[in-house]
Amino acid sequence: MVNVLVVGSGGREHALSWKLSQSDLVDEVFVAPGNGGTLQNILIPVDDIDALANFAQEKSCFTVVGPEAPLANGLVDKFTEKGLPVFGPSKQAAQLESSKIWAKEFMKRNDIPTADFEIFDDAQKAKEFVSTYEKQVVIKADGLAAGKGVIVCSNNDEANDAIDKILVKKEFGDAGSKNHN
Repeated sequence: MVNVLVVGSGGREHALSWKLSQSDLVDEVFVAPGNGGTLQNILIPVDDIDALANFAQEKSCFTVVGPEAPLANGLVDKFTEKGLPVFGPSKQAAQLESSKIWAKEFMKRNDIPTADFEIFDDAQKAKEFVSTYEKQVVIKADGLAAGKGVIVCSNNDEANDAIDKILVKKEFGDAGSKNHN
């Protein structure tokens, strides 16, 4: 029998912990920080990697990571360094999700079909580019933006608004430090 620590607080983590708790191979399931639907909530934030590792070590847990942010922050790498069993991609592999720029460049480097793109960190240069582009454009914040960092634009006005939202107003925080079209 094994103890399992599920990291996260969303519906995904609720479903994972519920299903894991049904296994005859699992003794206890802990969820950090959990939510109202999960049973054994541990009040450790997903960004406190050291505290999560200490808990997993203390309770001899196999850890499953749900949300993207702790993966992007290197939780799996830290657990692996400490010899703790963990399921999830490394920080480098998580860049496929955590950095749109890294993912697009990875696809290009490896001949994986992907839409054309340009990278900008200057709003004016991005606007100049889209003004010459005759097709529909998609403006993306580079980093994690809770599923809201992708804006499909039908015309230049929408594209300019999206660029302002990401690069000027910083509505997605650090996720909008760079964007690509």
